[in-house]
Amino acid sequence: MLSGRPPTKQLGIDQLLDRLVSGSARQKRSTASLLEQVAEQLSAQAGSALQAYSPEGDDWGAGWILQILQRHHPEALETIPGVSGGWFQMPSSCGIDYADLQLALLREEFEEADRLTSCALRQLAGDQAVQRGYVYFSEVPPMEALDLTTIDRLWIAYSQGRFGFTVQARLLSALGGHYDRLWPRIGWKKDGVWTRYPGSFQWSMDAPEGHMPLVNQLRGVRLMDALLQHPGLASRS
Repeated sequence: MLSGRPPTKQLGIDQLLDRLVSGSARQKRSTASLLEQVAEQLSAQAGSALQAYSPEGDDWGAGWILQILQRHHPEALETIPGVSGGWFQMPSSCGIDYADLQLALLREEFEEADRLTSCALRQLAGDQAVQRGYVYFSEVPPMEALDLTTIDRLWIAYSQGRFGFTVQARLLSALGGHYDRLWPRIGWKKDGVWTRYPGSFQWSMDAPEGHMPLVNQLRGVRLMDALLQHPGLASRS
């Protein structure tokens, strides 16, 4: 039986790119999957596809375009200026190079990206944290805001806006600040304790919103709480 509704008009590549930039949050989500279906056409326009975006920002539309090309036509990335060094800018106040983190996120190697994030946090915390292999919550407040912002921007940009410290902070706020309600929401164990082995964590774009990066809660929630309340991140939440 005919529904009487007109058939859905198929959007062209230019319309999809426009909607990814200016559409509502819901439209952008639906456009993301549609854009991957025309990856070959996207690759032909790779050189101009990012013109509407700023490498200083964290718009996940740009990150998704790059990820589609990485998935299906990695050779097309070579036509985009700046991609080889990391298309999104990665400023650091203490000389940390975040190129490997950006590359891991571009390739959707989320477990590696999480390891690099943990490594960067130890570096930001200081030599003692590097030597002991983990960060104390008391070492978080002095961390450079610019670096935490860079890490957060990269996670957001390469996850369709679904992962990152400020995503976790937003979800926590919506749940009234209750960590026991946050853990199941983001797919962590109820007590907040996770180990990376074997297969106890979901390292993919299909993971629940806020699932990454992992902040180990073996010593309670104070480390994560300190991170989410850091002024450099709180101003972005």
